[in-house]
Amino acid sequence: MTMISKPIFVTGGAGFIGSNFVLEWLACGKGPVVNLDKLTYAGNLANLANIYNDSRHTFVRGDIADTKLVERLFAEHRPFAVVNFAAESHVDRSIHGPGDFIQTNIVGSFRLLEAARAYWSGLPEGERTSFRFLHVSTDEVYGSLEPGAPAFQESHRYEPNSPYSASKAAADHLVRAYYRTYGLPVLTTNCSNNYGPYQFPEKLIPLCIHNALAGKPLPVYGDGQQIRDWLYVADHCSAIRRVIEAGQPGETYNIGGYNEKTNLDVVQTVCKILDELKPVTYHSSRITPYASLITFVKDRPGHDRRYAIDARKIERELGWRPTETFETGIRKTVLWYLDNTNWVGNVTSGAYREWTAKQYGDRGV
Repeated sequence: MTMISKPIFVTGGAGFIGSNFVLEWLACGKGPVVNLDKLTYAGNLANLANIYNDSRHTFVRGDIADTKLVERLFAEHRPFAVVNFAAESHVDRSIHGPGDFIQTNIVGSFRLLEAARAYWSGLPEGERTSFRFLHVSTDEVYGSLEPGAPAFQESHRYEPNSPYSASKAAADHLVRAYYRTYGLPVLTTNCSNNYGPYQFPEKLIPLCIHNALAGKPLPVYGDGQQIRDWLYVADHCSAIRRVIEAGQPGETYNIGGYNEKTNLDVVQTVCKILDELKPVTYHSSRITPYASLITFVKDRPGHDRRYAIDARKIERELGWRPTETFETGIRKTVLWYLDNTNWVGNVTSGAYREWTAKQYGDRGV
């Protein structure tokens, strides 16, 4: 059995980044996918509607912390690699309820690593050598940068400032330890802020699009001058594919878009595109700019001021660079949300959650 005919095991593959990765992996003809997702609020099978009838895609509803289930999937499908997207990922939610983040991001990652180690240890020598465990992490583990400070490199000190980033940092350290202690061929990627299709409308860009179209306030924390490096999700997926292909076990690769923007700049850019594509007029027939909906709200606790990724290592060693600028990527993103209002309506109405409960119940698959 050649590696390309063997499946890849993707966790969290019904979420935002994970579903984009699964769709693009299959579109590139890379081989079968075993997709494990717990289907929490941010996991959405509608993201995968285009491959419902694709025999190369096997979906399993379940938790990465369910050791017996994960061990069974390894034994039945014998993947050549694991890509771990499964995570609780929203900072605001981690502030209000950190327990779920500890359970999924730390305990779940530990149990997945243990199952992967047991599977890998039993592989024939050639398959053991080619096996990879790729852990998808975040630039937030590095903490906050001062204005003008150099961007995060892979060697940057970890200084997480939220329960979310602390839980991801812990998982990163576990992954590193499993390479150093057991020799498990792991890879870690730390990405900047993703945006694009299928992002749950709690994150800044889809939230602003959704609220703007509904005529609701566009909330911006504090003064809106927090800076993020914005990475179009398709570029992130191509980087992960490249790391799987050529990354060196035990190494970390930072993935960024070279697009530092303030949150306020991002919201204003979205508003300008919406003004162009879907202008709003009232009884006076006067066009009202969406930017008039921008509302500054109290900043959240521990809000990091700036993130920036130095992605020169992955470019130098693996030949990867993003293809989208922020201007091209954000336009594609707004167009996608305008063309997929039914998807947004379903995930925000709760109808999808009700369907999932009815469809799957407590069967665990």
